[in-house]
Amino acid sequence: MGFIKLVVFGFIGLSIIYLSISIYSRSVRKERLEDRFDAENPDGGAPGARDAFVAEGMRAYNTSLRPKLIGLVYVVPTVVIAAIVYMINAK
Repeated sequence: MGFIKLVVFGFIGLSIIYLSISIYSRSVRKERLEDRFDAENPDGGAPGARDAFVAEGMRAYNTSLRPKLIGLVYVVPTVVIAAIVYMINAK
């Protein structure tokens, strides 16, 4: 029963951490894109150009490696805990 609690609460905790990191990473990327557009277009550019630039940059971000690496939030702690349990029980 204790193992099931560990799995359930561990998954909930890791999900909260994953969502927090994911939201933070996306907001930082979006802010950098907005700052880059503002630096390249001091006059403001065409109407809607900034939104299109940011949307295109976010599409590129979604297909990049970073969002996939954030998924390691689930993998690494699970592997570490499994290794610890195995080492403790293997005698």
